Amino acid sequence: MIVRARTVVTMDGPPIENGAVAVSGNRIVDVGRFDDIKTRNAGNTLDLGEQVLLPGLINAHCHLDYTCLRGKIPPQKSFTEWIRAINAEKATLAPKDYIASINEGFAEAKRFGTTTIANLTVFPELIPQIQPPVRTCWFAELIDIRAPERANELVDSAIEALNQTITWGLAPHALFTASRDLFRRCEEIAQREHILLTMHLAESRGEMEIFRDGSGPLYEFLNNIGRPMDDCGKKTPLELFLDLIGSGGSPNRPRAIEVNRPYLSWIVAHLNELTEKDFDLLERSNSKFHIVHCPRSHDYFGHSPFAFDRLRSLGFNVCLGTDSLASNESLSLFDEMRAFQKNFPRVSPEEILRMATVNSACALRYENALGQIRPGFGADLIAVPCSTSTDIFEQIIECDAPVSWAMVNGNV
Repeated sequence: MIVRARTVVTMDGPPIENGAVAVSGNRIVDVGRFDDIKTRNAGNTLDLGEQVLLPGLINAHCHLDYTCLRGKIPPQKSFTEWIRAINAEKATLAPKDYIASINEGFAEAKRFGTTTIANLTVFPELIPQIQPPVRTCWFAELIDIRAPERANELVDSAIEALNQTITWGLAPHALFTASRDLFRRCEEIAQREHILLTMHLAESRGEMEIFRDGSGPLYEFLNNIGRPMDDCGKKTPLELFLDLIGSGGSPNRPRAIEVNRPYLSWIVAHLNELTEKDFDLLERSNSKFHIVHCPRSHDYFGHSPFAFDRLRSLGFNVCLGTDSLASNESLSLFDEMRAFQKNFPRVSPEEILRMATVNSACALRYENALGQIRPGFGADLIAVPCSTSTDIFEQIIECDAPVSWAMVNGNV
């Protein structure tokens, strides 16, 4: 089929006025001006009228498990108190509640133009009961804080469920909830299966207090539940992470041993709490992992300002995610883009849109398949209203309603 729109924003060149995209099966086969596309391609034409056609949005960090917690946890005095609050809410939920929550989250995300989601779930065993309406990279979120001796068992059990999906990865939750053995096991699987790894890092002041200072409410909370604290009071979270992944990008191995081994792709969520020493380390590090910023969740917690300009200048790929509705109001990436724009008004609307398309595609290893409208790429397209009054990229970011039309993997 041929899809025509007033403007086609390809993210692979300037916008195309009176543009069109030719789709065959689940692939884009041609893109250009409507008259040219009609000349070169057969097929029925769908005219979207006064719309802008753009690549589907890609959410690089989300927890759909907690869609049902929307509005149930008001902002807390500290990150530790929020952890206590979400644990209390989770204690009331059964597997059927999580399944309903995940399905509800998928539906909402799709309504607002998301066609690919990196979803972290604590319950990978539930995945076979879910049929996602969008492309999904499933990550098993792994926590072994109460039973570090079961790290291998925990990972192997998650893989059994994940192997039933097309795209999957492992997510050792955070430095303070995942043991070194858990990180090591995840690395072994990543090397063997060539999968992605993701984690939360340097998210809160509490995390900085744990590892750099060896004190604070979160330190006391973890100490009281029996976590070994011998890695605390010495280094920042980022320093510990770089120690884990090694200067060449692989956890728990000296770089010299890693020369002939595949590079491990890490997607790091948040990275809010950084010191000047951390920035020095990042500048010298060979590990240019991907970073996901979640603007509205960041604002909900009142974290330290996100160092976007410095991280971008150091060559890091920065993406956007929604995080969960336990700390957010919606699963709309348009809302995230506007929140980011409010905090970083000097960043162009086009660059902000790249963070929710091209950059996220790169983080999820879809750089040659998604995030742009190009021949050979997957047919993931969305449409939003447009006019001639303002910059087209500004109009896209201003979209605050469900998208008017969407195609995922060639299906409308």
